[in-house]
Amino acid sequence: MVGKLVVVTSLMFAFGYALVPLYKAICEMTGLNVLALNEQVVAGVKPVAPVNSQVDASRTITVEFDANARGPWEFKPATRFLQVHPGELATVMYEFQNVQNRRMSAQAIPSYAPQQAAAHFNKVECFCFNQYTLEPGEKKSWPVAFVIDPKLSKDVKTITLSYTFFEVGGHTPAAPLASLGATVAGTGGT
Repeated sequence: MVGKLVVVTSLMFAFGYALVPLYKAICEMTGLNVLALNEQVVAGVKPVAPVNSQVDASRTITVEFDANARGPWEFKPATRFLQVHPGELATVMYEFQNVQNRRMSAQAIPSYAPQQAAAHFNKVECFCFNQYTLEPGEKKSWPVAFVIDPKLSKDVKTITLSYTFFEVGGHTPAAPLASLGATVAGTGGT
């Protein structure tokens, strides 16, 4: 009986010891384990990067970048346009400078042309997701990382991404006097 238990224990130990190389071999064959790829880099073997099968290399879309500032500051894209394939991750930087002599908080609002492109323009990272506070004279550069959905209609060749930068929490301009007078005149007759 003791002999049988020693044999079973030895087989269990050998099986447990063999699991590590077996696991590595299965992961390398199937590409399931990222750790196996890291070990290859350490060993000096450069792994082959997986191909993104969702990129439509047969089409190229021109993405134009526009910037509008509603206030006394400078706001512009680092580049005016990019050529991208649908499904491809692209990044563009926007530059902003507070040229005022006071601290300000602002946020950008995006718009798209043609309008049908808005549903297919997926922003992965965008400065428009947050409000920012900049000190007087402070400069910042912010990224917009995006992917255009390959389901976008094939007749769309150009998309314009436009941002308008608004001050948040600043002075709200008073209503024009002409519309205030029309409202008072309209309610006074009843």
